[in-house]
Amino acid sequence: MTGPSRASGTVAILGGGIGGLAAATAFARRGAEVTVYEQAKELREVGAGIQITPNGARVLDALGLGEAATARGITARAVEPMDGLSGERVARFDLSALSGPPYRFFHRADLIDILATGARAAGVTLRLGERIESLRPDGAFEDSRGTVRPALTVGADGLNSVARPVLNGADAAFFTGQVAFRCVVPAEDADPVARIWMAPGRHIVTYPVPGGRLNIVAVLERREWTAEGWHLRADPEVLRHAFHKLSGRVTGRLGKAEDVMQWGLFRHPVAKVWTGGGLALLGDAAHPTLPFLAQGANLALEDAWCLAADWADGTLELYGQRRRPRVARAISAANSNAVNYHLGGLRRSVSLTALRGIGTVAPKAFLKRLDWLYGHDVTV
Repeated sequence: MTGPSRASGTVAILGGGIGGLAAATAFARRGAEVTVYEQAKELREVGAGIQITPNGARVLDALGLGEAATARGITARAVEPMDGLSGERVARFDLSALSGPPYRFFHRADLIDILATGARAAGVTLRLGERIESLRPDGAFEDSRGTVRPALTVGADGLNSVARPVLNGADAAFFTGQVAFRCVVPAEDADPVARIWMAPGRHIVTYPVPGGRLNIVAVLERREWTAEGWHLRADPEVLRHAFHKLSGRVTGRLGKAEDVMQWGLFRHPVAKVWTGGGLALLGDAAHPTLPFLAQGANLALEDAWCLAADWADGTLELYGQRRRPRVARAISAANSNAVNYHLGGLRRSVSLTALRGIGTVAPKAFLKRLDWLYGHDVTV
């Protein structure tokens, strides 16, 4: 093994996902010597589609990636809550009314490629096939070449982060009682709209991704999750059976599903400590969220920008204090959606009636309620 190395401006990013790659570019553009350590042998993400809302898109723009995002994403026109049982549209909320860069749909592989290309252009070194299994409180760790002692080590390594317990102590992620399925199906006719097909105890989200395909995420309430591993292949018939009572408008799409993944939805509480010694956290390592507000990746993009900015300003200790209230609010909103999407009986009828009324009388007011989320700009 080689000897230890140290450089005052070196930053190690653990994790080559959306937040990690964005942070790498943000640090590099502020003068850091950055290396990303990714355990996979190639940059990829399990899954297919992803929604980047205006708050996350502002970070892509600030990183110089806006042109690539425009070229490789689909601009979303609207969000439409649907009655998953009848197939009827409950409301339509026009996304063109949002200020700032557009709300877009991406294939995850495309977004990762945009971010990786940007990171390399900024001088970031990408080390693939590097599994970091332990960290010291000062941020030092062992890689395949020896001991590494960066000025700062960033845990962008997701729900099972190796950095989180160093700063916050050991804790186990808890199962939320929900299981998600994901697939893409051919759909040349798909409108550029995100639809939420709501039904008792379950819901499906559909939206198009480039290449004439429709991204499908289907969430089902379940008491237990005993499978080993987070992402597993599922029998398409299991998916179809679980949602067979929904409208044919959506089950017809499920009939085309061939390659299906499933995973249990797990969470930690928002981390109390985000920085300390030579360590920092971002994204799911600090605050895993349920995918019911489309904010997991967007909050990670915001974290990446804020962490690099606070590091450059010498105010790293303020990073978590500044970010925690906002991400806690977003997670609370996602948790509320998890309940509202799955209502049954009288509560469901009342909720759908109220949503229809809002969609008819004050659709702009509904989106205005999300100004705190979509209108926020961490880059200014």
